[in-house]
Amino acid sequence: MIDAALRYEPDNIYLGDARNLAQHIDPNTIALSVWSPPYHVGKDYERDMSFFDWKNLLRRTIEAHAIILKPGAFLAINIADILCFKDPDMPRIMAENVSRRKRGDITREMVLEMWAKYPEYNRRQIAALLGCSEQTVDRRLKGNNIRGGKYETQTRVHLVGGMLEQYALDCGLYLYDRRAWVKDAAWENSRWHTMSYRAVDEFEYIYIFWKPGTTKVDKERLTQDEWTAWGSRGVWYIPSVRVNDDHEAKFPIELPRRIIQLLTEPDDIVLDCFVGSGTSATAALREKRRFIGVDNSPASVDLANKALRLAIEERKQEKLNFFHSIKIQNAS
Repeated sequence: MIDAALRYEPDNIYLGDARNLAQHIDPNTIALSVWSPPYHVGKDYERDMSFFDWKNLLRRTIEAHAIILKPGAFLAINIADILCFKDPDMPRIMAENVSRRKRGDITREMVLEMWAKYPEYNRRQIAALLGCSEQTVDRRLKGNNIRGGKYETQTRVHLVGGMLEQYALDCGLYLYDRRAWVKDAAWENSRWHTMSYRAVDEFEYIYIFWKPGTTKVDKERLTQDEWTAWGSRGVWYIPSVRVNDDHEAKFPIELPRRIIQLLTEPDDIVLDCFVGSGTSATAALREKRRFIGVDNSPASVDLANKALRLAIEERKQEKLNFFHSIKIQNAS
């Protein structure tokens, strides 16, 4: 159960609602908030959220940050720049896909039937048997074929960046920067492609918003090589997570680690209000920052707590190793 009166303390993960952060966190205390919300692209955990509800989630969460961020602090949102939603007023895209005719229409039932027949096969092998892409198999299994079809309400594509900027401006936060995260292809060796002229989406954005106040700029947080490679670069090349076996929407630890290292000092408080599997918590502790995590999923809270405990133990072990090395040096 979510406790409305509970105060969120650093180095803890809480079951809570991102829209209510200001009820649990003292004003002007967070040095950086870095999070990745639901993208509204048809994932299973988004099924019960309408487009209106999704926009309201983002707006109210951003509004809370205008209160809890320190003056001069940052809010970094990792999100796909294209969102999709069903629009009954949009004309259906009538594409004569000649290349697809010979393959036939692959249904969920066909995928399940084939997998029941060959339970030892992986996704790639099942796709080969069905004569389709691995992406098609995955979409049929997860029910997230968001593009719609000839007989379905058409999916409308819309850019999200301007919407985030407006929500931020409305509550006094300003767009400071934008970084593009280029991932590797979503499937091994890029063996698949789309069945239309739409491109395979292999990048996301990190939108960085600033709360008015004095911001300390310290290039010594990064080495010279880090500044050259990514600190002052607008495009970040970071491989995506290979296995999402315990959480559907993981991102690589290098992504929040760079943001945390670039924008905060040791002992600053970093917040992730969509904490998921706890990747940002691990990144914050490894960079010697304090951390608060929030998620509305009990399963995610449990998963993030495991990651947090492991990161705390790693940090303790690093300290022990450091003091041990000092003792050896002094003895010699």
